Amino acid sequence: MAGHSKWANIKHRKGRQDEKRQKVFSKLIRELTVAAKLGGSEPGDNPRLRLALDKALGANMPKDTIERAVARGSGDQESENLEETIYEGYGPNGVAIIVETLTDNKNRTVAEVRHAFSKFGGSLGTDGSVSYLFTKIGQIVVESNNEEKIFDLSVSNGAEEVEKGEDNNFIISVEVEEFHNLKQVLEDNEIKIVEYELLMRASNSIELDVESSEKVINLLENLEDLDDVQGVHSNAEFSEGSFS
Repeated sequence: MAGHSKWANIKHRKGRQDEKRQKVFSKLIRELTVAAKLGGSEPGDNPRLRLALDKALGANMPKDTIERAVARGSGDQESENLEETIYEGYGPNGVAIIVETLTDNKNRTVAEVRHAFSKFGGSLGTDGSVSYLFTKIGQIVVESNNEEKIFDLSVSNGAEEVEKGEDNNFIISVEVEEFHNLKQVLEDNEIKIVEYELLMRASNSIELDVESSEKVINLLENLEDLDDVQGVHSNAEFSEGSFS
C-alpha cells in the first residue's frame, strides 16, 4: 500500500484539517467556485461540486457563503479568474510529489511552490516528470468496531481495497466512478465517516525511515499550507514511527 493511507492517518491525528479554519474555508470556496464553473451548479449532475458541497458542509461553512461561491462559479455573480494548475516534483529521497492548485496568478503560485520544494530538500520538476506514476481514486476513512460489516459493505459496492488503520479506522479505496455511491451506502448504514477525498495513488512507493519521513512530511505540510494549493499527493511510504 502506497503512503497515501498513512498520510491520511497522520493528517487526521495531527488535526491538520481543522487547524486553520479560515484557510480551510478559503480553499473550499475556491473549489466550490471552480467546480460550479466547470460542471454547472446542479450537484446531481456535477460529482465534483457534490464532493465540494459535502466538504463545505462538513466544515460547518455558512450556507450563504456556500451559495455565493457556487453562484460565482456558475456565472450568476462576478468571480475571479481561477485556473487549475498541477505541479510535479521530487522530495527528499526522490519521493514523487504532485501539487494541485487553483490560482488567479500562476507566477505567484509557481514561485511559492518552488520555494517550498527547495526549502525542504526537494525540487520542482517538469510537466510529466512524475504524473505517470499516479492514478486518481476515491478514499474514504471510516470509524467502526464492526470490521466484517465494513468489508462487506465496501467490497459489495465497488471498493478496490480496505485497509485497517489506527484504532477503529478503516481506509477504503474506490474508483472515482463509485466514490459517491459507496459514501452514500456507508452513510445509509450509519457508518461514521471520518474523512473522504479524491486523491492520486502512486503505482509504486518509496519506503522511508523515521528521519526521512519527517523531512517529507514537513515538505508536504508546507505545500498544503500555501493559499493556492488544493491538494498534495506523494508516493512516500512513511515509517510507522513518523510523528508518533
